[in-house]
Amino acid sequence: MTTPTPALPVPRTAAAAAGPTVAIDIGGTKIAGALVHPDGSMTAATRRPTPRGADADAVMAAVAEVIADLSEAPLWPQVVRCGIGSAGPVDTTRGTVSPVNIGAWRDFPVQARVGAELAARGAGVPTVLAGDGVAMTAAEHWLGAARGHANALCMVVSTGVGGGLVLNNQLHPGPTGNAGHIGHISVAFDGERCACGGHGCVESLASGTAIARWALAQGWTGPDPTAAGVAASAAAGDPVARAAFDRAGRALAAAIAATATLVETDIAVIGGGVAAAGDTLFAPVRRHLASYATLGFVQDLRVVPATLGTDAGLIGAAAAAMMLLPTG
Repeated sequence: MTTPTPALPVPRTAAAAAGPTVAIDIGGTKIAGALVHPDGSMTAATRRPTPRGADADAVMAAVAEVIADLSEAPLWPQVVRCGIGSAGPVDTTRGTVSPVNIGAWRDFPVQARVGAELAARGAGVPTVLAGDGVAMTAAEHWLGAARGHANALCMVVSTGVGGGLVLNNQLHPGPTGNAGHIGHISVAFDGERCACGGHGCVESLASGTAIARWALAQGWTGPDPTAAGVAASAAAGDPVARAAFDRAGRALAAAIAATATLVETDIAVIGGGVAAAGDTLFAPVRRHLASYATLGFVQDLRVVPATLGTDAGLIGAAAAAMMLLPTG
């Protein structure tokens, strides 16, 4: 685990300065936890694999084990809040999650259940739920590539495509916690049907799954039938692989430009597994962006890689809690 560069607390200084935040990051492969401090450093990091083929309570039991580990930390009595970042969809108005990659959880009341576990271990603190895209956005705005930008779009491009927004230095999760979900902006009116039910969504064109599927359909025969394999072939000059990333880059550029035009963001940060392709992805995104971001107020829009890597989930869960919980 890398340690982020120490930084000033996130905005909402009264909330951020009091003490450590319990951070929980829930995904399809792992459930992680840590105590995140006001300078962004982490201690007591722990994780469990996300149970496969288990019922809802068995998955929650893994979350409870993470919380139990954290409760053994010397600073546990000083925790002041908890942030939960989860794969989605989420509904922050009800505190529930229905992660696509955790089949046992449908409308699962994770916020209430985590709150009960915290209280049982002597930490009855306020708790915030955020989708993983929103959490990543909070992290990159606090300590990462969007730091210093009042208006930012941050994206996760991986098996799916998600994201979040910071507007006027405030995290903007929307009423249900799903604002900024750029993966389901339609950029191809006659495009294939997306898993969400729409047509031509960014996710159906630019996710890692979509990149590999399209390349294979076009006759690509690389040895690794994943987006990483396509990226390696593209970097080596394979024309089909390069075309797959050009197609994905164009979809991302169209959606980034549309978002910037709507809310005047000046930076787009892209993280996730597909972003590990580096210039194989970023070069076509930037090239196509010049064709879409044509109005004067978006022509200086920058697209940059995320910087926090695997720490973004935990740092983001904490940052979201710091930014969204009332001060006082």
